[in-house]
Amino acid sequence: MKITTKGRYALRIFVDLAEHNDGGFVALKDIANRQGISKKYLEQIISSLNRPNILQVNRGTQGGYKLSREPSSYTVAEILELTDGTLTTPANNDSDDKKDGQEDYTAFIWEELRETVTKFLESITIQDIVDRKNSLVGNDYVI
Repeated sequence: MKITTKGRYALRIFVDLAEHNDGGFVALKDIANRQGISKKYLEQIISSLNRPNILQVNRGTQGGYKLSREPSSYTVAEILELTDGTLTTPANNDSDDKKDGQEDYTAFIWEELRETVTKFLESITIQDIVDRKNSLVGNDYVI
């Protein structure tokens, strides 16, 4: 199972959009500045996320991106599958399952691992990440 930098950064894009979800569009350059990721790389990532019911796009000087749905409706699994494809484990690789006519008796391990990881990633939403971030950072104001 491999989760790429592209997938990790896509999650950061969604969290940023959720945090700045005031009804307006968020410029990619602003996300890049806040996240410390190059705008050019974010453009590559956003192209794989630009699907109906995922993001809304507004082109032009006031352009940018915003979430098409509530942050609580996006799961980590959904976003990683958009960027990295289907989450796989060794059991999904047919060429490795059998060698020299021998059955791979450990395949059940990898299948159960994939199911467990998938269920876990499906249980976490973008809103969960925002809430966790806010609880860790806190809202302490000092005057």
